[in-house]
Amino acid sequence: QVQLAETGGGSAQAEGSLRLSCAVPISSGDNYCVGWFRQYGDNRRAVVATDVVAEIDSDGHTRYEKPVKGRFTISQDNAKNTVYLQMDFLKVEDSGLYLCGADFRQRAGVGACQYKHFGQGTRVTVSS
Repeated sequence: QVQLAETGGGSAQAEGSLRLSCAVPISSGDNYCVGWFRQYGDNRRAVVATDVVAEIDSDGHTRYEKPVKGRFTISQDNAKNTVYLQMDFLKVEDSGLYLCGADFRQRAGVGACQYKHFGQGTRVTVSS
């Protein structure tokens, strides 16, 4: 069973920054996608494609949802088995439960990711 764990959530003021971390078993030479997803509301539910915020694959390709482009940066550190989401110029609407997900299929890649593994999430609250 693949274990993912998110940390780094918390409260921030609008225009501030937070950095989320996802502990995920990624290794150089493996094929994978790792994505960050955002859910609104109090309770975690099944992740759907429209929840995706940012993605990165083993080749370093990235993709962002339009509202966060230019403000959020996804990056990876294989040595630390960690994928980060740097969130700058935060807005109130960025608030939510942030989960990371992983796809370890041989054909995984940005544009063709199918996420099967998810963490429990870390909550972000942005106030004005």
